[in-house]
Amino acid sequence: MDGKKLEYKGEEALKEIERLTEKADEVQKNILKEILTRNRETEYLNKYMKGSKDVLEFKRNVPVITYMGVRPFIQRIANGEDSSLITGHPITEMLCSSGTSAGAPKLMPSIAEDLDRRTFLYNLIMPIMNQYVPGLDEGKAMYLYFIKAEMSTPCGLPARAVLTSFYKSKHFKCRARDPFNDYTSPDQAILSNDSSQSMYCQLLAGLIHRHQVLRLGAVFASAFLRAISFLERNWVRLCDDIRTGQLDPTITDPRCRSGMSAVLSSPDQRLASEIYDICSRSSWKGVLCRLWPRAKYIEAVVTGSMAQYIPALEYYSDGKLPLVSTMYASSECYFGVNLKPLCDPADVAFTLMPNMCYFEFIPLGENGTMLMDIGEEEEVSSDKLVDLVQVRLGCYYELVVTTFAGLYRYRIGDVLQVTGFHNKAPQFRFICRRNVLLSIDNDKTNEEDLHKSITAAKKLLEPYNALLVEYTSYADTSTLPGHYVLYWEIQLHGSKAGMAAIAVLDDKVLQECCIAVEEELDYIYRGCRANDKSVGPLEIRVVEPGTFEDLMDLFIDRGGSINQYKTPRCIKSKAALKLLNSHVKASFFSPRDPKWVP
Repeated sequence: MDGKKLEYKGEEALKEIERLTEKADEVQKNILKEILTRNRETEYLNKYMKGSKDVLEFKRNVPVITYMGVRPFIQRIANGEDSSLITGHPITEMLCSSGTSAGAPKLMPSIAEDLDRRTFLYNLIMPIMNQYVPGLDEGKAMYLYFIKAEMSTPCGLPARAVLTSFYKSKHFKCRARDPFNDYTSPDQAILSNDSSQSMYCQLLAGLIHRHQVLRLGAVFASAFLRAISFLERNWVRLCDDIRTGQLDPTITDPRCRSGMSAVLSSPDQRLASEIYDICSRSSWKGVLCRLWPRAKYIEAVVTGSMAQYIPALEYYSDGKLPLVSTMYASSECYFGVNLKPLCDPADVAFTLMPNMCYFEFIPLGENGTMLMDIGEEEEVSSDKLVDLVQVRLGCYYELVVTTFAGLYRYRIGDVLQVTGFHNKAPQFRFICRRNVLLSIDNDKTNEEDLHKSITAAKKLLEPYNALLVEYTSYADTSTLPGHYVLYWEIQLHGSKAGMAAIAVLDDKVLQECCIAVEEELDYIYRGCRANDKSVGPLEIRVVEPGTFEDLMDLFIDRGGSINQYKTPRCIKSKAALKLLNSHVKASFFSPRDPKWVP
């Protein structure tokens, strides 16, 4: 990628967006030609194209694959064979996926210029935001970022999370020259391998600079709420540090202590008292606006499964801070940006940037009824795919990418819906991950359907000032018939973390929540319940406060990244189920069959 593109700022960045989207078809054709020219001699492409770089031959002969189709090649490179197995450029690192969607991390090949492409997309964010929220260069951003300790492949290639790779790169470190990227967190704290000590120091720095903070955020909404929970438990210690001008002695990580030495340089009793008065109130509703009074928005992913966290974020901000999702990306590739960042979270759509990779799409139907017709591992005929500029408004697609780093016609597994176009580039709403399903019999419940049903059911908690803060599920087939199990963590409005909400909710309320979920699921599920009796009554297991933080810790301890962690909406891990079941305080079942019309 032309390094010059990294320098696009302000109006130039906006002009580049227009140029790329106006010529989306031409840019895409050139991207594919360039990939084929660079990589045609690789073992993988040679197998199907015999050294040709012809685009039509690529579309006729190269198969559509999932991770299992390229995994043997990636493993061979990880073991020491040459990068030319799949790419014409040296693979510099392997990027680990979060592992929470598929159950185990995947290794994704990455070449040096991939960092350029990611940086290019990051550099578009602030020019877009500045159109809607001017003056963001006049203050600081309290963004909570974390790395994960990296590993090595057998041949010595770094194996790390994509965000760890970016935060350790020169591209991230050089951001200091950009006034829009003035963060409260010292780099040393971000780069600490101890996520707890890193969290402590980043929150401390954010509190010290509370009157300069214009933006709040984390990568995912779940990570930001985890930070609020951490603050609830540790604000007294943080106030003591500010009052004395001394970092808590339990913070022993050398990076953290070094980074905080310049931030916590002298005692500030007045600031400590301000923060103490705010945090000691009985209710934390709106606490974010009180602690950071100049904050203009919260930046975090709140689409897909992250939409579950919107009520909690609105509670802590008293609904006064817009929730902003700025970009769409994965470990495999970065895809696009949100050109209307202040829109309602339900309306977030991402414009795919045609220079990031070569995009193709598997059609899934115009109204979503065919979302599950093509299984994750089912072979997809090449002639079914459509190009970026050929997608149709309102239709659903599964995203397929071809990258410079050696992924060819690779199924990302994301289901998207076309909501509009910016010039010739389509804009997509993220619907769900394809491989997150609940199924007992003929029923097939995807992530979006599960989220919609729970969103409807949790409204029954509102009269009791109770909030569903987190959930997950699994299909229990240990009994006949099998049934859906939902794990719910509930918190009272106005209470702090750790207070049990179950005491104010009688059995009938939770039973009605069970049936409300079932009434919102599709007619196939309701038919299995009410007519075929092949699925048993849905069960809600209420878990004690803090359970989902423990679940997050479990996945992080097993190699996940705090930045990339997303609560799995369908649990497959035996260890995770054991943890959840050990924290169950009460269990409730649907009191009757859901309504069903054949």
